[in-house]
Amino acid sequence: MKRWMWRLLIVAGVVAIFLILKQTVFKPEPVPVTVAEATRGMVESTVTNSRAGTVRARRRAKLSPELGGQVVELPFREGDLVAAGDVLLRLDDRAQRARLELARREAEAAGAERERACITAERAGRELERSRALAADELLSTDRLDQFESSKAAADAGCNAARANAARAAAAIHVARTELDKMTLLAPFGGIVAEVSIEVGEWTTPSPPALPVPAVLDVLDPSSVYISAPMDEVDSARVQTGQRVRVTVDSHRDESFPGRVSRVAPYVLDLQEQNRTVEIEVEFDDPQSAAKLLPGTSADVEVILEVHQDVIRIPTSALMEGNRVLMVADGVLAEREIFTSLKNWDFTEVTGGLAEGDQIVTSLDRAEVQAGALVEVVDDP
Repeated sequence: MKRWMWRLLIVAGVVAIFLILKQTVFKPEPVPVTVAEATRGMVESTVTNSRAGTVRARRRAKLSPELGGQVVELPFREGDLVAAGDVLLRLDDRAQRARLELARREAEAAGAERERACITAERAGRELERSRALAADELLSTDRLDQFESSKAAADAGCNAARANAARAAAAIHVARTELDKMTLLAPFGGIVAEVSIEVGEWTTPSPPALPVPAVLDVLDPSSVYISAPMDEVDSARVQTGQRVRVTVDSHRDESFPGRVSRVAPYVLDLQEQNRTVEIEVEFDDPQSAAKLLPGTSADVEVILEVHQDVIRIPTSALMEGNRVLMVADGVLAEREIFTSLKNWDFTEVTGGLAEGDQIVTSLDRAEVQAGALVEVVDDP
């Protein structure tokens, strides 16, 4: 009996020593984790463009003179501000001015000829009236009266022809003036000269039919910038005009620009070796602040589909597959299933399974972070 008692005491001692060693020497080191509290706030449902969008200028003109000639004046250079109607380029217009002066002289001659012919017609009319009176008193023969009537008709025809020539001369002045105006290139709107590809003294040639020639001037209005962005075809039914958006660009990383969807293309773009997309256009709420964005810059558009205010939310990065999260309870991780609603890249709305203030593990990138693990909460690095 005593031997059994001693054996039991020895076994109990070994077990006690094992438990003590397990809780001291062999106790596992706690896993450091970062946590975030379930808090109240706003959650949005959004969609983003499938490929990079582009900043564009709605008012942008690539200009070239309609007629050829030698450049004699370039008042503005690249980066200069221009107002609508400012002279951007002037070609040598001496020949056009000479043609305009010639047209004016010819118009003067045609006007004088019209005046002479019409005076002759008026005189012929008066002579015809006197002849008719004499013929009524039988003092003038019928043949002679016919001559006066023919003379009057010929004089009227000459007056009408002279009027037509005068009108043609006036039209020639308009043509010459139009050609002269085409030797000067004017700014179609206020903006910035983006590019100048010609210099004073060089010649410019008009574009022949079906063969475009590169423009010599590029003018754009910075206040007219907008975004053109391709959205995946699966989102085409959810994106509508008037929806709120946020625009971000790489050149302004810490800034976003609010706006609205102004256009959704009525068709899906199907290009070989590319995903099918639908193009949307975005207008900025504040065109003045958006004017600092350079046309051609890549941009990302986040279309806001739905917004829930003052709801319990957690970081989306803390959500595991199957709508599960890991919670810290007395230094040990516990797994819990939750119910969710709206979500985006940043936050997920929780409709059940969590209470405000619950601590949720956000550092899920290690295999040892799992339910039952002993953990230590640390601050984000």
